[in-house]
Amino acid sequence: MIESIKSKKLFLFDLDGTIYNEDTLFNGTKELLNKIIEIGGKYIFITNNSSKSIYEYINKIKGMGIKADYDNFYTSTQATIEYLNTNYLNKLIYAMGTKEFIKELQHNGINVTTTYSKNAEVVLIGFDTEFNYEKARDVCKLLYEHKNIPYIATNPDLACPVKNGFIPDCGAIAKMLECATGRKPIFIGKPEPTMINYCMNNFKCSKEETVVIGDRLYTDIASGINAGVCTICVLTGEATVEEIEKSETKPNFVLNGVKDIYDILNAI
Repeated sequence: MIESIKSKKLFLFDLDGTIYNEDTLFNGTKELLNKIIEIGGKYIFITNNSSKSIYEYINKIKGMGIKADYDNFYTSTQATIEYLNTNYLNKLIYAMGTKEFIKELQHNGINVTTTYSKNAEVVLIGFDTEFNYEKARDVCKLLYEHKNIPYIATNPDLACPVKNGFIPDCGAIAKMLECATGRKPIFIGKPEPTMINYCMNNFKCSKEETVVIGDRLYTDIASGINAGVCTICVLTGEATVEEIEKSETKPNFVLNGVKDIYDILNAI
């Protein structure tokens, strides 16, 4: 394990439940990120959380004392934008999500409406911390009226860790809408390997030099497996030892938290 982790150059971190919980940075995070830079490596935050823009994430991370800029992030929103531009260029997209999510879509040239329109050609939902039933009615109406309309979701995460437990994530919202409409969306973010492949290509790192660190088996770890890279599951978020033992999705390594990775890299 020690030799394998020490050979990595590209460290791809999930955020919620991996390096912090809401506004609380986990022990060892700063030391680990500084150590990665010291050994000539690169760290990228790959998050399925589409409720915040990259600039919000940058401000949050910097407020915690971590050095980061735009190139240190790749989110499910960015992956979704690439997917929309590839498959539905200039189509009218009905989008359900936070104001920052909508703003980022518009900033990247996506033709968006946030109110019901019979002219909508695609339905898109994100992790919406500003969710209300008016939005749910709009989605349901579009899915009912247009049986074959493409239906996309940024990520399949069921729960987002917060200080006092968990709150429903995009996957849970999609489950609720599925109960009403019978429609399942196409999910864009992790566990698809898209985000990992983008980072490897962008920073010219091989699979052998890359590692994914996260707290969820069905998104973080599965995406690493699908991309053919090393995976580390930390026990500071959603996954438990019992779940890992029962799951068919097995990480290469299981550690208590990111401080353990720092201790490994810092070992003589």
